[in-house]
Amino acid sequence: MSVADLPRAGFRRLLRTLLPAVSLCLVLGAIAALNPRAISYLGFSLMLNLAIPIVLVTVAQMFVICGNDLDLSIGPFVSFVACISATLLNDAPLLGVGVLLAGIAVYAGLGALIYLRRLPSIIVTLGMSFIWQGLAVLVLPQPGGTVPDWLVRMVAIKPAFVPLPVLAAFGIAAIAYLILMGPSYGAILRGSGGNTAAIRRAGWSLLRIKLVLFALAGLFGVLAGMALVGVTTSADANIGNGYTLLSIAGVILGGGEFTGGRVSPVGAVLGSLTLTLAASPLLTFLQIPPDWQIGANGVILILVLASRALIGRKGNSAGNADE
Repeated sequence: MSVADLPRAGFRRLLRTLLPAVSLCLVLGAIAALNPRAISYLGFSLMLNLAIPIVLVTVAQMFVICGNDLDLSIGPFVSFVACISATLLNDAPLLGVGVLLAGIAVYAGLGALIYLRRLPSIIVTLGMSFIWQGLAVLVLPQPGGTVPDWLVRMVAIKPAFVPLPVLAAFGIAAIAYLILMGPSYGAILRGSGGNTAAIRRAGWSLLRIKLVLFALAGLFGVLAGMALVGVTTSADANIGNGYTLLSIAGVILGGGEFTGGRVSPVGAVLGSLTLTLAASPLLTFLQIPPDWQIGANGVILILVLASRALIGRKGNSAGNADE
């Protein structure tokens, strides 16, 4: 690449980095144009009612993708956590907490199994999704349950000036950023997906790194399930099944890559917020029938991802042409 092309390449890189924020602003701008009253404390509280569990499950998926893996079981796992939260966590709190901790341990074990046996994460987590689903049905065969009062009160907090979902999204983004970007070990976690040979030569245990990444995914999955039942005040064995693809889309929309350990904690949170707003509020204001909303949401996602891919392709082609 010539010196003259450096500013242009830097601009494309900046645009690619800012695309999650730009996408969120475009969705917010469209909502504001269609219904200005929605841009208010009450409006954001209603539109982002389910934002906290979506943000948490997206961050959980981000940790797995950071290690060049993919988790197809996170949705059923959220359902399992929701069922535990609406039964054991209320009736026998200590047992409920123990089961949730065991779930995190199982997640860490999945990471170890994938690494030690060199198994495809897609196959392992796909099989595990059926196990989580079956356990959720065993725990709560019929929709319902009783959610602990403290959990309902926690997600119903109304801060003075900024709605809770917005504050929670900032907090989750900050925590995820500190884990992956702040301390020196964060670079090791990211490096495990980008350059495993260098990490191994530096003396770091790739097995331990895989354990940590999957344990973090399990932890945030538990928090997502608890937040979900706190909002809905009931549980169902299928309540979180749609979160698997939603979490993957949020990570990719936020600037993540399936390979190379390239993820963005802040971008993942912005991507999940964009999906939350585009999934129902925007399409409702556009007066799109509910039967068409899933397809319309997919079109929005494809357009954003296509724009990101186009920006990246132009940057790569410009660089290759000048080498």
